[in-house]
Amino acid sequence: MTISMYQVAVPSVVRSLNNLIAVLEKGAAHAEARKIDPSVLIASRLYPDMLPLIRQVQIASDIARRGIARLAGTEAPALEDNETTFAELGDRLRKVVSFIETFTPEQIDGSEEKVIALPIGKETMTFAGQAYLLFFILPNVYFHVTTAYDILRHCGVELGKLDFLGARR
Repeated sequence: MTISMYQVAVPSVVRSLNNLIAVLEKGAAHAEARKIDPSVLIASRLYPDMLPLIRQVQIASDIARRGIARLAGTEAPALEDNETTFAELGDRLRKVVSFIETFTPEQIDGSEEKVIALPIGKETMTFAGQAYLLFFILPNVYFHVTTAYDILRHCGVELGKLDFLGARR
């Protein structure tokens, strides 16, 4: 039995981003119920040298949309990093999910050996497609989704493992 690049990439990333939408909705509800200015949660971070919640969400969506697009050999739509509310962050994630869901297996499958050149700062990292998916896209999406979850949990939002996994949906 084999599993395709599409099966590994698209459903995994879509599920993670949809779960993050639900986590952010719980964050917004928490702020409202406790009369906390939502911008406080959105600007929260786990440690002073870490990025805040807003950037964790933006980066997760950037890695997902650009990564899947690169595997398919297309350009990802540009997104401005101008969100300031939970609703705007949720809208951003919904746009990214909608974009990713436009890809077909035919566009992604067969990209295992495709050379992916990834500019990072002044350097360019080069990957074969499968390594790019397994060792860059997925770990980065999971890292930033997890960190966003952790920030909100640290701020008192009632979240559990099933919120991260999405087993309730």
